Amino acid sequence: MVAMPLLVKEKPPLSNYTQHDLLYKELIHTFFAEFLAVFFPDVHKNIDFHRIKPLSEEMHTDITKGKTHRLDIVIETILKGTDVVVIVHIEPQSYQQAHFSERMYHYFSMLYNKYRKPIIPIAILSHDANWEENCYTMAFDFLPVLTFNYLTLHLKKQYWRDYIRSNNPVAAALLSEMGYSKEERVQVKKEFLRMITRMELNPAKQRMIYGFFESYLKLTEDEEEQLMTEINKLPEADKVLELTISYEEKGKEIGKKEGELIGVKKVAVEMLKEKTDLAFIARVTQLDIEEIKQLEKQL
Repeated sequence: MVAMPLLVKEKPPLSNYTQHDLLYKELIHTFFAEFLAVFFPDVHKNIDFHRIKPLSEEMHTDITKGKTHRLDIVIETILKGTDVVVIVHIEPQSYQQAHFSERMYHYFSMLYNKYRKPIIPIAILSHDANWEENCYTMAFDFLPVLTFNYLTLHLKKQYWRDYIRSNNPVAAALLSEMGYSKEERVQVKKEFLRMITRMELNPAKQRMIYGFFESYLKLTEDEEEQLMTEINKLPEADKVLELTISYEEKGKEIGKKEGELIGVKKVAVEMLKEKTDLAFIARVTQLDIEEIKQLEKQL
């Protein structure tokens, strides 16, 4: 029997795939060392984190047609105590895909062909399917050609309570994607809040972690009421409540600014319809000339 490579076409079934991609990319680029420390300690202890360089994720996936695909996270570093340059490739996967292991090998091959450096491939699986592959093989009945191995983190197989005593921001964010029951949702968020209250993160990083968590575990109004009751019983209740209020107020502030910008653009559009001078529109609305020209093109 021959295991032959197939043409893998990526057509994610989820409309929010791009958002998922970006959320993970921002989280791991910001907390790269912390991610490896909590989930891949053997890799972490061998990496020199003083020599970290993100690489271009753009790769040609179809040379004949010139098509490209942006790999999620590609970081160059060196092995601790050596001059050996290595590349860490991390690919978050939010849905089950029949040929995912082959795709991981395809990306590995492209990265190696481009950089000619040793590669550490890692897949983060966040789908519900009880499916986890960590290798791709190509073989004939008479000849095993290759076995390609990669590291995996299957989040739904991680029990959230195993991480709540950690001071790791990535562990806190990823509680939202781990294995928990519907009845545990309130408890998961409560422990998440306690975790980030303990951490000495600046406000921007704190909001990033909070925003990531809320993207995957959003409580209902009833659950939020239950959460508030639970929080008020905590010895650190004041700090936790301060954190939640700060996040909510920042969200309202951002929403208000976005709303104001939409209103300003509507004014600019009406002025454009009246053939108003662009420089005058810019003075009135405080929009850039280029932005006004873009609105004009849309008309």
